[in-house]
Amino acid sequence: MAPTGFSAEKVLAGDFSGAQKAADIQQWLQLSQLDALFEMSSLNAETGQPATAHIRAALEVGAHAISANKGPVVHAWRELTELAAAKGRRFLHESAMMDGVPIFSLFRETLPALELRGFRGVLNSTTTLILDCMEAGKTFDDAVRETQRLGVAETDPSADVDGIDATVKIVGLTTVLMNGSLQLADVSRQGIRSVTAGQVRDASASGETWRLVSRARREADGRITASVAPERLKAGDPLSTVRGTSLLICFETDIFPELIIGERDPGPQATSYGLLADFISAVRSS
Repeated sequence: MAPTGFSAEKVLAGDFSGAQKAADIQQWLQLSQLDALFEMSSLNAETGQPATAHIRAALEVGAHAISANKGPVVHAWRELTELAAAKGRRFLHESAMMDGVPIFSLFRETLPALELRGFRGVLNSTTTLILDCMEAGKTFDDAVRETQRLGVAETDPSADVDGIDATVKIVGLTTVLMNGSLQLADVSRQGIRSVTAGQVRDASASGETWRLVSRARREADGRITASVAPERLKAGDPLSTVRGTSLLICFETDIFPELIIGERDPGPQATSYGLLADFISAVRSS
């Protein structure tokens, strides 16, 4: 670790003399004298680690923490937000849910005193692509292989096709936007494995479409209920317009009966922009 960095000449020569060694991540962060940490490790849906530990360590040494990881939002959002406030820093995570679409900042900064009653959305692009391929005549297994070939589905696609990714997003959104305390197990979850190619084609022939729909709503007694399940959507439903890698969410509020936010076929630059926007927001508030 060299807090002031290495010159290009030294790097090209492989000369890293003067570097300091760190015993662990916390010491490494202290030695680096960083102003902000960008946390982009892979999601661990069950524990949120090691991303949560990385963010906590950065905040403890006085750095802003900017994350594209859903795990810390789901498992430790309140703790990390309170720690950031105590240190006079920010924990921001716009890219964790919809590729940098300004959902969290929209409610945090521009919709004060609004009551969010619930939402529904198509929040997983892999399942949409699989269902699109099935509509075009492929079997479920062939559709999965096609999305893997396109680089959208993972080698093990179960997190997407079984609704785990969408469930994680629901918990994160309800935690931050609705002051919820849902756990992953609280969300009723059904993936798309049970949807047959015949069902998909039958819906298409009627001008309808199947999508994996995520829902959450605050009930009259204050509880938040949530579900992920495949639904056959009518042509007039905004969610039925989602194709490819696009995403869309419809919020129900006390002021706006249906506030719709979507993105059409985002690329990696969308996630990168979310990180940049959070960084700019953090340093502006310092």
